[in-house]
Amino acid sequence: MDTLEQYRYFVQIIISKYAKIYPSNADINNMLIVSEDHNQFLLMQEGWDKKKRIHHCLIHVQIVNGKVWIHFDGTEDGITDELVTAGIPKDKIVLGFHPPYVRQHTDYAMA
Repeated sequence: MDTLEQYRYFVQIIISKYAKIYPSNADINNMLIVSEDHNQFLLMQEGWDKKKRIHHCLIHVQIVNGKVWIHFDGTEDGITDELVTAGIPKDKIVLGFHPPYVRQHTDYAMA
């Protein structure tokens, strides 16, 4: 398995875990959307919380030029540590939800 395939596998396994978690107090569905040809991985949520419509992205990850970009992570603890534990080096993970002037002060890749 080459590096790109490994990263795809790790990202999909981790996001799939979150796709199995449903809020107990709302009628919300999780949708894992994967586009391997574009290296995009999204976990969307849709449904109803009483009278409030829910439709948003919970996690968005993209693999670009050999790096794993976390564009959005709405999970409680974040998926970054899980990606590192799975075997993706910190210098191959970009915290895309932070602006570049913040990224330079992290242990992760700038871009």
